[in-house]
Amino acid sequence: MIVSLHLADIGVRSACAVLRDRPRPGDTPGLRYAETTLTGGIAAGLPKLRPGRAALIAAWEDDAALDRFLAEDAPARRLAGGWHVRLQPLRVAGSWSPMPVEIEPGPGIDDADGPVAVLTLGRLRLRRAVPFLRANSAASGRAAADPSLVASIALARPPRFVATFSIWRSVTEMSRYAYGTARPESEEAPNEHKEVIKEHQAEPFHHEAAFVRFRPYAAQGTLDGREPVAAAMAAAAQP
Repeated sequence: MIVSLHLADIGVRSACAVLRDRPRPGDTPGLRYAETTLTGGIAAGLPKLRPGRAALIAAWEDDAALDRFLAEDAPARRLAGGWHVRLQPLRVAGSWSPMPVEIEPGPGIDDADGPVAVLTLGRLRLRRAVPFLRANSAASGRAAADPSLVASIALARPPRFVATFSIWRSVTEMSRYAYGTARPESEEAPNEHKEVIKEHQAEPFHHEAAFVRFRPYAAQGTLDGREPVAAAMAAAAQP
């Protein structure tokens, strides 16, 4: 199993067409799951909507299935001028029943401290929407300001589907943001991401949610003028 994320700036009308005509597993060979979404920037406060940028999250049997989709399918042609990345699942917390995540067997696959991608998925409880946005705001702002964050995007298909995607320079730096102290140890301050987790555990924001870690192993095109996986690798290689 592999996962791909596709992003393209195609204008509002074409983005609406992508939302309407998402690929379906029964019609697309090798496709296990697909969701098309609106997009926004991750920052403190509400996500900053990018109405002309469309996204596709998809899970595939293998690279050959994704290659066929890119070569033959109309939805792929709409997104062809943007950027897409191929992702190998490494670890999952929670569950996402429309897309059961399969981790390849083998010891130590998640030990390498190189670039890492993270996909969060949630099916929002509408009565918890305001607390979710409030709790998420501080964590998103700190993530956006973290120098180890190479790229990030908010993803949504109203009214319930919400997601984020991010690429980090290394597993160590991503884990420090997610689970470590928010500021130097001499300052007593909460880790905003951990606080969001605690609040979700106390009263869930979502009917279902998953946090999936990936190895980004191939990418094509550019996003905001650069290729994020190559940028992450270059940054990770610096002493």
